[in-house]
Amino acid sequence: MAEHDVFVIAEHLDGKLSDVTFEMIGKARSIAPALGGRAVAVLLGYEAAALAGQLGAADQVLYVEDAGLRYFTPERAEQALRSLLQDEKPALTMVANTSMGMDLAAALSAALDWPLIAYCSDVQAENGKIVATSQIYGGKIAVEAVSEGASTLVSVLAGVFPAAEGHADISASIQTIFGAANEGRVRFKGLTIPEAGDVDITRETLLVSVGRGIGTKDNIEMVEELASNLGASLAASRPIIDSGWLPKQRQVGKSGLTVKPKLYLAVGISGAPEHLQGMKDAELIIAINSDPSAPIFEVADYGIVEDLFDIVPALSERLAEVRAK
Repeated sequence: MAEHDVFVIAEHLDGKLSDVTFEMIGKARSIAPALGGRAVAVLLGYEAAALAGQLGAADQVLYVEDAGLRYFTPERAEQALRSLLQDEKPALTMVANTSMGMDLAAALSAALDWPLIAYCSDVQAENGKIVATSQIYGGKIAVEAVSEGASTLVSVLAGVFPAAEGHADISASIQTIFGAANEGRVRFKGLTIPEAGDVDITRETLLVSVGRGIGTKDNIEMVEELASNLGASLAASRPIIDSGWLPKQRQVGKSGLTVKPKLYLAVGISGAPEHLQGMKDAELIIAINSDPSAPIFEVADYGIVEDLFDIVPALSERLAEVRAK
């Protein structure tokens, strides 16, 4: 039956499963019935059974327990997965398109001689075949690819599927496999966690984000005041970060962070595909831009086509009056 299944390679770090793992499980649950199979989560680790237990939304969890998998190294992970996938031959294997997943997906594709569709923003099963949409040229072009292989690998972009569908308050059905990966050439030496920024914009419910339209660094203070009066945190598009006007931890987009706040207020942001990828799933998007053809308006729920230097001070003043009452 495994040849009809959809496998999801769970990703975890420092004792925590990544959001993209649950995003992929939710998608696997919708694809598997069309293939006549199950959604199966695969977790590699050591003394990580508690993490396997959190994957109850999957029809089954295959937990590979091996002391050599306590910490992630691409070589050891590829060894363990290659053996498992060779035996099971699932119709589809989903890997996160992250720094970890990109190492794994390419290595597995070469080792197994299975087709790999990378940078996927959507995956479907149509007439027994895997059809995936890839983002290429930095997200500027979407290409649909149909796999002709009996077993296919896809690497999935983070944030493109809802994570809620991959969560379930039920006990996972876990099958433990005791691995025996050979000693590899790469040794894990240590994990260095970068110093946390002053704010984690991925956890904020209200965000005011500033873009190139602000003109100069001095003008950011005006948007900061708006964010303060709204009770929001300040974020930015890549040009602001590249100019050194705000720290990297504030960047929204493909090369920054993916955010899903209740409100995303975009100020002077044109809406490049890379930026839209990082914020398009916000519950409410409001855009202020003087260009009526700016791509940001394609995803905005409300748009204001005006000069931001007229709108932002007026809006900030009105918010301050409301907060003072």
